[in-house]
Amino acid sequence: MKANTQKAKELLEKNHYTCVLCQSGEVYTTMERGVKPLLDWLEAGTELQGFCAADKVVGKAAAFLYVLLGIKEVYAPVMSNGAIETLFRYGVHPEYDLSVRHIINRAGTGMCPMEQAVMDVSEPQQAREAIIRKWQILQGKK
Repeated sequence: MKANTQKAKELLEKNHYTCVLCQSGEVYTTMERGVKPLLDWLEAGTELQGFCAADKVVGKAAAFLYVLLGIKEVYAPVMSNGAIETLFRYGVHPEYDLSVRHIINRAGTGMCPMEQAVMDVSEPQQAREAIIRKWQILQGKK
């Protein structure tokens, strides 16, 4: 595990963040849940190329967003098999404590809607579009 990933992991655990990004003393943190902070950083054009990340849970949707953000290593206590495969495919090193078949929704009643939205997607840009469409539907905007 890279030093920046280790630092992000420590900050994640110590401060109860949902996501921490680190590179050479620069740190981004959030307590927002799900893929929203990743989408926000992506939409804002935040320069994160080469950063390392620690996230509470990483599914395939988040993995695609990390690829698009240019993150080089991602740690999560729980990571889906689809996320691991996606990160490896695009040259991002995954670190995790537990791999699972898929991420479950917050109610615990089925698959996470974002994971489901990108289940059959293999390209990052397609994934981004599918995630945004699903996000809009979940927010009642479409």
